[in-house]
Amino acid sequence: MKKTLKTLLVSATLTAGLVSGAVQAQERVFFGIATGGTGGTYYPLGGMLAQVISNNGDLEGKKLSATAETGNASVSNAGLLGRGAIESAFVAADVLDAAYNGKNQFKGKAITNLRALGALYPETVQLVAQPGLNRFEDLKGKSVSSGSPGSGQWQLLGDLLTAHGMTRDDIKEDYSSFSQSAEKLKDGNLDASLITAGSPTASIVELSNGHEVSIIPLNGAAIKKLQITQPYYASTRLPAGTYKGIDTDVETLAVRAVWATHAALSEDIAYAVTKALYENIDTLAKVHVKGKEISLETALESVSIPLHPGAERYYREKGIIK
Repeated sequence: MKKTLKTLLVSATLTAGLVSGAVQAQERVFFGIATGGTGGTYYPLGGMLAQVISNNGDLEGKKLSATAETGNASVSNAGLLGRGAIESAFVAADVLDAAYNGKNQFKGKAITNLRALGALYPETVQLVAQPGLNRFEDLKGKSVSSGSPGSGQWQLLGDLLTAHGMTRDDIKEDYSSFSQSAEKLKDGNLDASLITAGSPTASIVELSNGHEVSIIPLNGAAIKKLQITQPYYASTRLPAGTYKGIDTDVETLAVRAVWATHAALSEDIAYAVTKALYENIDTLAKVHVKGKEISLETALESVSIPLHPGAERYYREKGIIK
């Protein structure tokens, strides 16, 4: 009896050692995703995408371990990729194009090592304002938040002002984040905030649940003129009921978010993470309504920079690229 027990113990110890050795021998590959602030859509979707990659990313014996990190959104994320400071990031399509080609806020500072993994979902431009402000022209002389200087939001507000025959001198510009803007609107310390994110946006949901707000339409001749020079701004509608008190559809703009990386990322990793995303879209849809708008069929929409070879390999396998 004692001999049998001893044999079992020795066998169990050896087995445990072998299993432990196998786990230790399996190389872990870390993969970061730069998102945005906690009040937007980038962050919750990035967190779930990281989980999807960690659970489904296959590197033939290597363990992919992905994490999502809060960031300062598109412009900052493009800079992180340019420096190779992170493996991937969410970037608005217009900002990504400007960064790669050295235009707008990237003039003279092109980031040519940027590569695309795939398009995600349309981000809705939401001009949230105090009650009584119903037209863009009503913002003259008012305090308006555009996010940090040089950001995609900041560039968009400048484009909108120009399209409506105004300049930044015509408003009192504020540089608060989405969440900070919502708090200032609630306290009456801000008249309006430009927020581009997947709708419904958490910070606006929270704001509208306890404070009356207006969503200013972005349509008409001025917007059509803007779309000639900025084709990434597509017309869309914010459906009635998206936020409390918004009882009719609001005509506005949208720009697609793109998942980007840099040229130094290995082809195998790029292939694995791209596959993990587009083959687990149902999981992402459970986290946020915008997850339902991600699809393999629209994976290349608004992608104007080179694809990463790993992502391209996946799209060729699926017949998206012939």
